[in-house]
Amino acid sequence: MDHLLSIKDLSQEQLLALLSLAKKIKANPAEYRHALDGKSVVMLFEKPSLRTRVSFDIGINKLGGHCLYLDQQNGALGKREPVSDFAANISCWADAIVARTFLHSTIETLAEYGTVPVINALSDLYHPCQGLADFLTLSEKFDDLSQVKLAYVGDGNNVTHSLMYGAAILGATMTVLCPPGHFPDGQVVVEAQALAAKHGGKLILTSDVEQLAEQDAIYTDTWISMGDDTDLGEIKAKFQPYQVNEVMMKKAGANFFMHCLPAYRGVEVTAEVVDGEGSLILQQAENRMHAQNAVLVTLLGQ
Repeated sequence: MDHLLSIKDLSQEQLLALLSLAKKIKANPAEYRHALDGKSVVMLFEKPSLRTRVSFDIGINKLGGHCLYLDQQNGALGKREPVSDFAANISCWADAIVARTFLHSTIETLAEYGTVPVINALSDLYHPCQGLADFLTLSEKFDDLSQVKLAYVGDGNNVTHSLMYGAAILGATMTVLCPPGHFPDGQVVVEAQALAAKHGGKLILTSDVEQLAEQDAIYTDTWISMGDDTDLGEIKAKFQPYQVNEVMMKKAGANFFMHCLPAYRGVEVTAEVVDGEGSLILQQAENRMHAQNAVLVTLLGQ
């Protein structure tokens, strides 16, 4: 691994190794207390964040490293000076770059012109750190991830893309249930289907809620992405049949509910589900740090 730009760039062996390492770090943090001694990581954030910023900052500290956070008060990266210059300059001082950006092309430019590892902490196309945390969470519930049946319900977005790639590489079965016109990116679907065929997985896309059956876990996300100014009333009218509620969970036989947060109770998911016994949301949130630490140790570890 030179960078983590997307889960699709990982082999099955690499993905399983990251999940295994994340479990070891989570179980024995003291053993990795000096893994990043003398290392500094710069975090470039164009978008607001709670879980990503806190989990990276504290996680790097727990590994013995130093973290420097830079927000973009003057707008997106590249406005004040070219992204290529950002990458080249930061590479003179830091040992890695963590970037949370609007455009995935910004992440790619940082990796192209920088000379240190780049970790995608979210872009418009992918959210690999979230995906890794999610599969780490599932691996703590299921011994064999290839046997897991995961459903994503709602708006096809960057989280959906990362989940699709991860499930495909792991050989799992994933159902993506979206309203018409809100499916994941077509190229991502083609790539994920090819990866699923290679690894014995299965990817199902549908708009028919009745096809949602026999799931181990149901995952959803907000119906309106951060920064989207679409009218909420219009979105609710289109997405209401896709709300995750107790009826949907029971009909699918799903024991677990997942959400990358923030969650809006009574909108994409009911309070009974998101706060219920089968909800894994806080386990997912905690595992962001452990999964990201596994990436950091793999890329930078002594």
